[in-house]
Amino acid sequence: MSAAVELITLTLPDGKTREVPPGTPARDVVASIGAGLLKASIAVAVDGEILDLMTPMRKSGAFQVLTDKDPRALGVLRHSGAHILATAVRRLRPEAKIGFGPAIDDGFYYDFEVAKPFTPEDLEAFEAEMLKVVAEKYSFVRAEVTQAEARTVFADDPLKLERLDDFNDPSEIISTYTDGPFVDLCRGPHVPDTSYLKHFKLLSAAGAYWRGDEKRQMLQRIYATAFFKKEELEAHIHRLSEAKKRDHRVLGKQLELFQFFPQAPGAAFWTPKGTAMWNALEGFVRERQRDEFLEIKTPLLYTKKLWEQSGHWGKYRENMFLVLDNESGEHDISLKPMNCPSHHLYFGSSKHSYRELPKRFVTFDVLHRNELSGALSGLTRVRQFSQDDCHVYLREDQIADEVKFLMDFILGYYATFGLEARLKFATRPAERIGSDELWDRAEGALKAALESTGRPYELKEGDGAFYGPKIDFDVMDSIGRAWQLGTIQLDYNAPERFDLSYTGEDNAAHRPVVIHRAVSGSFERFIAILIEHFAGAFPVWLAPEQVWVLPISDDVAGYAREVTAKLRNAGIRAICDDRSDTLNYRIRDGEMMKVPYMVVCGKREAETGQVAVRVRGVGKKQEVVNVDDFVARIAEEVRTRALTPSSAGEEQ
Repeated sequence: MSAAVELITLTLPDGKTREVPPGTPARDVVASIGAGLLKASIAVAVDGEILDLMTPMRKSGAFQVLTDKDPRALGVLRHSGAHILATAVRRLRPEAKIGFGPAIDDGFYYDFEVAKPFTPEDLEAFEAEMLKVVAEKYSFVRAEVTQAEARTVFADDPLKLERLDDFNDPSEIISTYTDGPFVDLCRGPHVPDTSYLKHFKLLSAAGAYWRGDEKRQMLQRIYATAFFKKEELEAHIHRLSEAKKRDHRVLGKQLELFQFFPQAPGAAFWTPKGTAMWNALEGFVRERQRDEFLEIKTPLLYTKKLWEQSGHWGKYRENMFLVLDNESGEHDISLKPMNCPSHHLYFGSSKHSYRELPKRFVTFDVLHRNELSGALSGLTRVRQFSQDDCHVYLREDQIADEVKFLMDFILGYYATFGLEARLKFATRPAERIGSDELWDRAEGALKAALESTGRPYELKEGDGAFYGPKIDFDVMDSIGRAWQLGTIQLDYNAPERFDLSYTGEDNAAHRPVVIHRAVSGSFERFIAILIEHFAGAFPVWLAPEQVWVLPISDDVAGYAREVTAKLRNAGIRAICDDRSDTLNYRIRDGEMMKVPYMVVCGKREAETGQVAVRVRGVGKKQEVVNVDDFVARIAEEVRTRALTPSSAGEEQ
């Protein structure tokens, strides 16, 4: 008599359960709930892990069915899109070696090793072939294989054979997926068949090093996207078109804001105009932090001892610029990649009372991180950058109030630029420092503080910093793209590592808690986002040049210079454009440079103490206004940091 099989218990969202034998395909569980649900299902989630309908159930847990209305199902569709892309490429280019093909935030990609780069014509051919694969409605067939079987299947594919070397744990399941003639080494999940991919687009091809290692061979990566609905795909393509027009690398050059030189890879040169914009932004941050924060400056170079104490030497060294110590002959000094340890050193250098806390230190120092050269991209990925970096040292009972204070501070900052943010709560990653007990305390305290604000948030399990959980702020720009910017990170580990303390009300020593806070992320990246958010048409207070004064002729050039002087005396960034070019040429030039205001000075204006004002974005209309009134108006727009130029006065 055979032994009874121990059943798996799956708990449905309504609290009901299904008991099934181990190895039961997920689709059978869904079918037991209802035929209609099976027809609509894309995949399932067991305790949050996404599995496709072909995957056998192996453990008990919370069971959820994902339809196309669940945002998580989109990643399943896109992963399947990557396999369909590979199927099409291998049909047309059988010699192509296959690498990885994951879903990513906005779509998916697949890497191929080929003799020469793919052309736009290749992409058109691949997309047409993908349509055929979709129409053929191949099922995604899952198979679980041994290491030896997998090596036989992929005997002619060196990239896959190398990937198989990563399977060191004998208990780890190796699976393949087949759609039609194409078979791939893959964990899944996938949609039931290729016909689910109805609305997709191949976007571009680019070089990518195998496994991100610049010492390895260059592959060809095809980027693509897919959606469940046609209108969502069309909206995404429109956003991409808008993004191309707003590319900060193009606009930055056109507006003369910054430059890059090969002699300083990953480090921006800021022009006079770009520097004016930088200073305006930094001045705004300083103004907002003047009363509640303490600004300090700290060194750029530190010994290995500090980074070992902070934990960065073991977890982050490959991203640090190491400097040779002439005395030791070792690379045991580093340019700082972040400000945290220097703030901890400073706080720990003196005694503190519980009455002093929270203590908020901010620094605008230059930081350096050793990014791969292939990853550098304009201002969004650089090696040298500055952060509006802050570390708060506080008592544990102050966490909730401090998180609310910092959250209001960050959201208010974004609102100044017309930006809204979504909150994400990120928990402990697999690679981390500190005990589970400290992590339990940190996660519990930060989650409670976040929930006490009443603001909605998304859970991001395993996405915390290596030293603590965090709240991330994803900012939505004017064309609907999300950018991860600000962060509030709760750290119980640093006070232990740096032996930080304060004297409590009981006159005994106590451990503070540390909060890491960033708002802009980095000034470089934030400026890149602002360039694209505003398409270069900045609010007056942020614009590198706020007013151009244009004399019609030489005989009113003196009056134009007087107007310019009045504007400058009021703190307004104004220039007098008295070049010999025609007025229309100078106006067109100002429009190209997206100057918020151009004021024209003719004989009538000089006689009456007025100016004819052209406001950016309103065409050829001009307003005739008194000079002093105009100066006061611009000064008020700068003071209030108005988002758009205003129009007032008599039209001419």
